[in-house]
Amino acid sequence: MSDEKKTIKLEITRFDPDIDEVPKTEEYEVPTEPGWKVLDAVNYVKDNLDPSLSHRWSCRMAVCGSCGMMVNGEPKLTCKTSLDEYGDAIKVEPLANFPVVRDLVVEIDGFMDKFKSVKPWIIRAKERAEDMENLNERGTYSQSPDELSAFKQFSMCINCLLCYSACPVVANEPEFIGPAAIALGHRYNTDSRDEGAAERNDVFRGEGTVFSCSFANECSEVCPKNVDPASAVNQAKLGAVVDWAKGLILPRGGA
Repeated sequence: MSDEKKTIKLEITRFDPDIDEVPKTEEYEVPTEPGWKVLDAVNYVKDNLDPSLSHRWSCRMAVCGSCGMMVNGEPKLTCKTSLDEYGDAIKVEPLANFPVVRDLVVEIDGFMDKFKSVKPWIIRAKERAEDMENLNERGTYSQSPDELSAFKQFSMCINCLLCYSACPVVANEPEFIGPAAIALGHRYNTDSRDEGAAERNDVFRGEGTVFSCSFANECSEVCPKNVDPASAVNQAKLGAVVDWAKGLILPRGGA
């Protein structure tokens, strides 16, 4: 086998808001190693060719979700995406549908606000911690394997933002709460320990939420953890409607 290194042309979008009026593209010749991922090539540019390049990454194991970028027009986790999937020229851009902070770094504050809006925590009408007398007798909130499997898939989200970059609704309606936030809210709605579904369904029925989804399924196509947010959105739609119908018959909190 030849030890000659393959060289690729890496086109990277550059944008410094303190200097540039519009983004520009710069090209770099990158000598690669066998088994390299796209992130390795971007890191090579940062370490050896242009230290002014800004991008995010952390774990390199497709767990932290921070290295999402557009690779040849598709949202990808760059630490998981092999250079072998592409030819001799690769274009890397910041994730679509997000404001750009600098180069390949995008602003995520709005994304996190959407996450918070679905109350992503266990909600209990009365916490057992308030009654410690029978704690040893009553134990923890146990779950059966079936109860766990009901929401486990939707709990695998790593907040990588890829689904928001792929979503055509987010592209046209920036206020859309988005697939990952809905999947996260639905994850808690289907958790047997939770009693906050009514509160989240109020959010889901609001403007720019579950019923804005056109079910393009692009979010599930790009999800690196197979969370299937498109399925979660449609299940959340049904849950929100059922909750609304029950509210016509029984008052909130009624027997």
